[in-house]
Amino acid sequence: MLILSSMSSSNNNQHVLSMSTDEYRKTSLFATGSFDLDFPIPDLIGKTEILTEEHREKLCGHLPARAEGYSWSLIFSTSQHGFALNSLYRKMARLESPILIVIEDTEHNVFGALTSCSLHVSDHFYGTGESLLYKFNPSFKVFHWAGENMYFIKGNMESLSIGAGDGRFGLWLDGDLNQGRSQSCSTYGNEPLAPQEDFVIKTLECWAFV
Repeated sequence: MLILSSMSSSNNNQHVLSMSTDEYRKTSLFATGSFDLDFPIPDLIGKTEILTEEHREKLCGHLPARAEGYSWSLIFSTSQHGFALNSLYRKMARLESPILIVIEDTEHNVFGALTSCSLHVSDHFYGTGESLLYKFNPSFKVFHWAGENMYFIKGNMESLSIGAGDGRFGLWLDGDLNQGRSQSCSTYGNEPLAPQEDFVIKTLECWAFV
């Protein structure tokens, strides 16, 4: 696991380079989509309205090592718990796990983020380089930490941001979990996750690994 939030920028490259050969190989090959390994599809605890077997098969190749082999447990969904960011935070209180955020917008695009830890209110950015962004439409792409900054996760009652830089956000959600925005950002060097920069959330799910 990369614990980078307390490291100075001069030490960040050392941590990236100290990834094991297997971890680096897995990250590089899956990011290009050029390699296929047999990862078992995880069991789900809870009912999804978004994830297909193909979605899970592709995503499980990008999980941090500490999440591999665990079932995916539904912690929060807008269908069950309502469209409110404060409800999402409450469901994750005292939870210690990476979180998979899965979003389907009203145009049926599926995308989201993997955060290195549970989501909570904070005055500053938190998280580690395990965090990433992904999208499935028109094809599956994953955007890992680019090493440019450490703006992984920041949330308050009004909004949640994942990835940032120069006033742009990799993924931004409003406090009502209704409106969202995705832009290219320096944290992940990502493409926008949805065809339109601004989108409307149809369904949002958060999964933990327990």
